[in-house]
Amino acid sequence: MSTDPFPRTPYDQLHGLVYLPRLLDKIRLHAAHRLPEDYISNLGHPEKMDGFCLRFLGIEYQQLVAYVTSGATDEEIWAWTLKEGQIHSKEEILLWNEYMRKYGWRDQASKTLRRRLQEGGYGDRSDIQTFFDFLDLDEGREVLQSRE
Repeated sequence: MSTDPFPRTPYDQLHGLVYLPRLLDKIRLHAAHRLPEDYISNLGHPEKMDGFCLRFLGIEYQQLVAYVTSGATDEEIWAWTLKEGQIHSKEEILLWNEYMRKYGWRDQASKTLRRRLQEGGYGDRSDIQTFFDFLDLDEGREVLQSRE
C-alpha cells in the first residue's frame, strides 16, 4: 500500500508506549469507513500486533473500540486503560517497546515479514528488518535507522 492512511507511525508513543497511537488511529479510521481493506483483517486480531497491545494493556478489543468511538481523546483513553486494564512499570513498558520495535527480526514473524516484503515489491530491501519499518515503508514514510 503506498498511501499513508495513518497520521502516526507505529513508533509513535502515548505515555511512553509504542504502537498504541496507531491502534487508536486504526479504530477511528475503521469507524469512519476509511481504514484500507488490507488492514481490516488484522484489526484487533489476537495473534497480531493489535492483540499484543491489547493483552499488554489488559483490555478487551470491543471495550476499547466502544471507548475510542465514543469520541474519547488519546489522553482520556490512556486514563481509561489505566483504570480498566493493567498498570505497568517503566521497566515493563521498556521491554514492551523493545519487543514491538523488533517484531519480525529473527522471531516467529520473520517469515511473514519476508513474504510481505516480497508481496509489496520490496524484496530487495534488506534494510527492512522489522514490521515497524515495513509499515513505515509501505505507507510511504521515510524509514529511519534509529528512532527514539
